[in-house]
Amino acid sequence: MSNLFESTVTRPLADRMRPESLGDVVGQDHLIGAAGPIGRMIANGRMASIILWGPPGTGKTTIARLLADQSDFEFEPLSAVFSGVSDLRKVFDRAKDRRSVGRGTLLFIDEIHRFNKAQQDGFLPYVEDGTVVLVGATTENPSFELNSALLSRAQVLVLNRLSDEAMDALLCRAEAVEGVSLPVNADARAALRAMADGDGRYLLNMAEEVFTLSSDTVLDTKALASAVQKRMPLYDKSQDGHYNLISALHKSLRGSDADAALYWFARMLAGGEDSTYILRRLVRFASEDIGMADPQALPQSIAAWEAFDRLGSPEGELAVAQCVIYLATAPKSNAAYKAEKSAKKSARETGSLMPPKHILNAPTKLMSELGYGDGYAYDHDAEDGFSGQNYFPDEMQRSRLYNPEGKGFEREIVKRLEYWDKLRREKGRG
Repeated sequence: MSNLFESTVTRPLADRMRPESLGDVVGQDHLIGAAGPIGRMIANGRMASIILWGPPGTGKTTIARLLADQSDFEFEPLSAVFSGVSDLRKVFDRAKDRRSVGRGTLLFIDEIHRFNKAQQDGFLPYVEDGTVVLVGATTENPSFELNSALLSRAQVLVLNRLSDEAMDALLCRAEAVEGVSLPVNADARAALRAMADGDGRYLLNMAEEVFTLSSDTVLDTKALASAVQKRMPLYDKSQDGHYNLISALHKSLRGSDADAALYWFARMLAGGEDSTYILRRLVRFASEDIGMADPQALPQSIAAWEAFDRLGSPEGELAVAQCVIYLATAPKSNAAYKAEKSAKKSARETGSLMPPKHILNAPTKLMSELGYGDGYAYDHDAEDGFSGQNYFPDEMQRSRLYNPEGKGFEREIVKRLEYWDKLRREKGRG
């Protein structure tokens, strides 16, 4: 009877289109290709524990399932949202039984970052002795969400947000499965891909809705938005709403609008956003958009993070709100951010130039004979405490990477840089 009932239930398009082999997975060739880590793993017939880190709808669950199929391992899926220690214990018991008869087990844990430290530590003995091969999936940065012991035993593989080309390939496959073309024009088709924001599953869900519309009418961009907008969540911290609201918070802070920033902060909390994610973004903002205009912005954001860790929710949220106000009302400068980008660009362009020999130490006789350290001027011995020596590679022109904008504390830094430039010129080393 189960087959009869199953035959009358229409499976979602995304489920019907699940790849049957790793070669059918789109957008992740850097992992599953012959030269990729998963491709090599399959070719060598050796399974290792991995953490799949990437945005929603990029194929993490599918890759895990296909890995089990192609390695002939038993696939044991768990969700960290709905599973606990007892569920893990049952899986490990079954895995031990299989291992005794020579069969492997692939334990797939979706949203693995939601397990606490004690639960994560519980995997370690079974991963180490080979009882299970662990494949974890997470949309959160493993460096922040997973403990170091687990990370040291599993390779982190980063899945790409699906490119526009990969998204179009999915739409073409969907049309082949449905046997009809999507009733949209070229602009609306492009808009459909853009609305999915790199999420293949969300794209197919929207496409399935469009397929139900009359094929007699070809939708333009405006008609498409009207047709599918009801399917877009008001706030989903794993999809569009998550990125929209953090963007609103960030730009309100940059615009020095403390009231708007507090509003978007409160909206994210009301939507169930992870406070740690918000705090990470505040720390980043302190360096990217304030920088040396107020050097206390970074310590303030770190202090808010520490306060929240100690107080928890909801008490700790007041410390985060205080930080939001501080950052919004602080003077703004992205000079440090631009300096970092300029330095990285310069480093890429100049390759592996050696530092000038006069600023290199000479711990051995040979290095001393080669001139390491010759001519170094000890700045503290200079009358004005500034030697003005060159610290760039000899083959490279001196360049100004950091250009403070004279806002807040940077006004003082501008004076210092001008003073040192003047001394450098006077010493003939400008």
